[in-house]
Amino acid sequence: MSTFDKLTALLDSHQARYQVMEHEPTGKCEEVAAIRGTAVGQGAKALVCHVKGNGIKQYVLAVLPADQQADLGKVAQAVGGLRASLASPAEVDRLTGCVFGAIPPFSFHDELQVVVDPTLCERNSEIAFNAGLLEKSMVLDARDYQRICRFEPAEILR
Repeated sequence: MSTFDKLTALLDSHQARYQVMEHEPTGKCEEVAAIRGTAVGQGAKALVCHVKGNGIKQYVLAVLPADQQADLGKVAQAVGGLRASLASPAEVDRLTGCVFGAIPPFSFHDELQVVVDPTLCERNSEIAFNAGLLEKSMVLDARDYQRICRFEPAEILR
């Protein structure tokens, strides 16, 4: 089952309010926001990080507004680690089944913990993201995202 299929099944099973858009393949935040007709800050940027230190070895999906940058030190602290780095393309593929730029703000892998900066949903009534594919996006009600996605809230912005 593809990541896109997992997403639609999850959202449908929770009666989420969302829409799917098909578009030219792109993973660049500004370009895809223009195509979707959304603000860049509505984009849910999802970064796969590898956190280490303090006896922690954990993969984290750090989710933040696409118009911001993540502070990897804060990502590490959010799960009790000392340092974080971006995961390799092979790790991203193994943990998400997606390429960079197409990672949705949900985890379907038990090794990948989701951490979300609260400003994403505080600033937006709807969030937008590539839905496992560079050519498909979803726009999802932010309250439904908070209700459905199991995540740890943490301030992770630079």
